[in-house]
Amino acid sequence: VSSARSRGGCPALRFRFARQTISPSSMCGIVAYMGQADAKQVMLTGLARLEYRGYDSAGLALIQADESMHAAASSSSAEASEVKRRRTSCGHRIKVVKTAGKVSTLSTACERDSETSGTLGIAHTRWATHGPPNDVNAHPHLSTDGSLAVVHNGIIENFRALRSELIRKGYTMRSETDTELIAHLISDIRSKQWMPLEEAVRQALSQVQGAFGIAVLAADEPHKLVGARKGSPLILGIGDDEYLLASDASAVIERTRRVAYLNDGELVCITRDAGYQIKTLENVKLIREVQELQMSLHEIQKGSFKHFMLKEIAEQPEVLENAMRGRLLAENDCDVNLGGLMAVMPRLVAASRILIVACGTSWHAGLLGEYLIETLARVPVEVEYASEFRYRRPLLFEEDVVIAISQSGETADTIAALHLAKQHGCLCLGVCNTVGSSIARATDAGVYLHAGPEIGVASTKAFSAQILVLTLIAIKLGKERKALDTEQVRAKVRAMMALPDLLRRVLEQKETVLHMARVFKYASNFLYLGRGFNFPVALEGALKLKEISYIHAEGYPAAEMKHGPIALIDEFMPVVIIAPRSDPNYSKLQSNIEEVLARGGSVIAITEEDNDELDSRCEYVIKVPRTEEFLMPLLAVAPLQLMAYYIADMRKCNVDQPRNLAKSVTVE
Repeated sequence: VSSARSRGGCPALRFRFARQTISPSSMCGIVAYMGQADAKQVMLTGLARLEYRGYDSAGLALIQADESMHAAASSSSAEASEVKRRRTSCGHRIKVVKTAGKVSTLSTACERDSETSGTLGIAHTRWATHGPPNDVNAHPHLSTDGSLAVVHNGIIENFRALRSELIRKGYTMRSETDTELIAHLISDIRSKQWMPLEEAVRQALSQVQGAFGIAVLAADEPHKLVGARKGSPLILGIGDDEYLLASDASAVIERTRRVAYLNDGELVCITRDAGYQIKTLENVKLIREVQELQMSLHEIQKGSFKHFMLKEIAEQPEVLENAMRGRLLAENDCDVNLGGLMAVMPRLVAASRILIVACGTSWHAGLLGEYLIETLARVPVEVEYASEFRYRRPLLFEEDVVIAISQSGETADTIAALHLAKQHGCLCLGVCNTVGSSIARATDAGVYLHAGPEIGVASTKAFSAQILVLTLIAIKLGKERKALDTEQVRAKVRAMMALPDLLRRVLEQKETVLHMARVFKYASNFLYLGRGFNFPVALEGALKLKEISYIHAEGYPAAEMKHGPIALIDEFMPVVIIAPRSDPNYSKLQSNIEEVLARGGSVIAITEEDNDELDSRCEYVIKVPRTEEFLMPLLAVAPLQLMAYYIADMRKCNVDQPRNLAKSVTVE
């Protein structure tokens, strides 16, 4: 990265604005524990591992012995069925502690409360959907009599109808949440006829429409834990004489590597004496393979880095190496080996059309995938926002191939788009990072990213891995379809092999990006421009900046600047232009730069190391090593990620957990 002369076009003092604080909201997390250890501490540690998902409140519930309740129940002659249930509870109660705010706030609340012991419990971090973030709406939620507790990820779509029916029956709602309804539904079923907790949960969930991942415990069955899922991930961790339920593997890795993944429409019942049993919600017993987690504790720790995002940006050269290892064959004729696609390769090669469905950053990777596949393999590609695709009655045919891209493999809209494609007989492929995720299990075949856990909410290394995997697919298809000859494949494979070291050279020059961030940290707006392969990079650069720094930023095809965005350009508008000389439209990009300068705008250009033509014209020129045109995005995106990171950090933003965002969007 080299710094060009300063034209004084964008001094920091020109950018003044009032920052507002908005309550953060994001995606929920579940941790439940049964074993011999201190459940409170195990669950608090697990919740801390899930903080990257984002949340607004946290809470936990513990099963505890309650001798006073047992004595009262034994001596009382009350005729109500509730007293009978309390008798059978063997003197146990549910202790709940929950607070708005961070897991650290919950931990402090637990320290102040001496009655938070126990070896069975459920815990939760909440993203507000029904009702604002406060102590009352935080999970867990209790039944009216306090004998049953529930934590829940997802959204109940028939919330209003169920709420009205329960109120009609005399139930009082303490919170504004949809989760509380589940506790009342289960309690209502058991009040009519006592039954095992898992059966009551199963019957209650048959009345629920929407997405859920839940964990439930009851005081009258103090050695039992029940979990279930539909549309929201839930995994079972199997340790030595202990079990965990969690919405993410990072919450269990410190206790065990052995896990079983629940599929949609499944329930697990865990007891101390009999272990666990997985069933369908139709009560059919299942046998589930136990898998070994591949992640390590080191991968989900920041180490010496200030934030996970900075660590993950720095990891990208290694990520590219891991994604290519065993897949990029540089010997002899050169080839691409994608073992996960071999069984379906004939159908993939014969496809007359490929559709890519994704959301957010993954959609940007998909858009670049369109350019790559159409250019290198000459197959028509359409890229769709999964959230739109699933609702717009798209035309799908059995000959189509649908590729779903998702870092987590749990994105709700992308999963729904996959189901729609499968209904039409399409070949469905997955490109995701998380082994055993819903998309990995729902697709016919696919390719893992091997990027390692990505903790920062704003995706960086997963985006680069997605681009690389899509490039591998494009080259493989190009070779199999005879769109690329042997020499072309060899040249492209060798160019890809050099990428990790080239990217290291880009990242070594972060000090100049840091200096540039100091100049532009007070900007209110940014414009990002690119052409061809670099247009999706412009979109991604703008997204990164707005996600973590809360600066308004837009990405556009450079040629579209004249069709509206040019009206916004003045001395207060920094414009990032990705202008490598290898771009066939480089001269047109130079014209874009001149048009911005003519209107007093400040230009940040990205070009190759051996191109000095822009130095005298632009406020900053970020220089990256020369590579093939189709690989430039993998080098150009890194300085944009760094710039977004440094600006956000200087503005005192929560880089790893930006407000209102979720790492894995598992609800609509």
